[in-house]
Amino acid sequence: MSKEIAEIIELLTRLIGTPSISGQEDKSATLILDFFASHSIRADRKGNNVVVRNKYYNKEKQTLLLNSHHDTVKPVSSWKRNPYQAAIEDEKLYGLGSNDAGGCVATLTGVFLHFYERPDLKMNLLLVISSEEEISGANGIVSVLPDFSEISCGIVGEPTGMEMAIAERGLMVLDCISFGKAGHAARDEGENAIYKAMETIEWFRTYQFPRISPLLGPVKMAVTMVNAGTQHNMVPDECHFTVDIRSTEAYSNEEIFEQIRSMVNCEVTPRSLRLKPSGIALDHPLVIAGKAAGLQMIGSPTLSDQALMPFPTVKIGPGISSRSHTADEFIELDEISAGFKIYDQLLSLLLL
Repeated sequence: MSKEIAEIIELLTRLIGTPSISGQEDKSATLILDFFASHSIRADRKGNNVVVRNKYYNKEKQTLLLNSHHDTVKPVSSWKRNPYQAAIEDEKLYGLGSNDAGGCVATLTGVFLHFYERPDLKMNLLLVISSEEEISGANGIVSVLPDFSEISCGIVGEPTGMEMAIAERGLMVLDCISFGKAGHAARDEGENAIYKAMETIEWFRTYQFPRISPLLGPVKMAVTMVNAGTQHNMVPDECHFTVDIRSTEAYSNEEIFEQIRSMVNCEVTPRSLRLKPSGIALDHPLVIAGKAAGLQMIGSPTLSDQALMPFPTVKIGPGISSRSHTADEFIELDEISAGFKIYDQLLSLLLL
């Protein structure tokens, strides 16, 4: 094992041992700051986000963002191990956040150090290890990006098996109300809001948006919550339901919302339009570098901070998405080594 890989594993081990549930990342942010201080590298802190620039950073140059997040979800009850105690068994490193996304944080940090002192980089290198990703919080990456108008593109570290995600689903949640007229159930009075809602719910179940993403497929809509009525003998005059929509780069969230509002017979209110789908042009330098490195191009069904970035990005990192948020989460040591090698290859193609 090389010195660089050993240092990455050591950093990941320390991150696992430092609880960092979304909104409570102050200790892990301090740990990361101390790590850079031990390398005599200045790192800035904004809230619980850690920001580091390469040694010859020049705001007149374009900037490549490297980003991953150090917050985690809460451990599920079915953990059989201590989620905050890193353990290596059978070449697997166990612990909460090891796969999502501590492995990416530590590996991106390692490759950033590898390029930190080079004076000949074509672009600046900006590393942001962000907070509140798991809750898409206002104090996470969105609080940092306005400070860096020079960012031209980014690599987002999430567990993709080191395949390059060049499209990612967005998310929009709709709160809907179907209206009827109250009446006594025994006298066949009123207009039942539940029955009206059922017609609209069937529309959400069956409607297909015409444009299909080549990587992500169709826009997905699912009614996930329904609530109506106050007592058994009263015909309800309102039925409230919630729709989870997973958008693709074929439509903006705004386009989807406007189409839905024009086609359904109910009141529709989006909770937010900010978690946008993303896609990147196939001739973008990030994609060209990925193809030159022999990477598989994929679409990602899972949401990340990519949704909040207004510039072209790809998502790639060690680990596998299906392990995220599961009991006894782990990352394989070979995945970390392979991840470092591929990140190094990509940055060499882009920066040298």
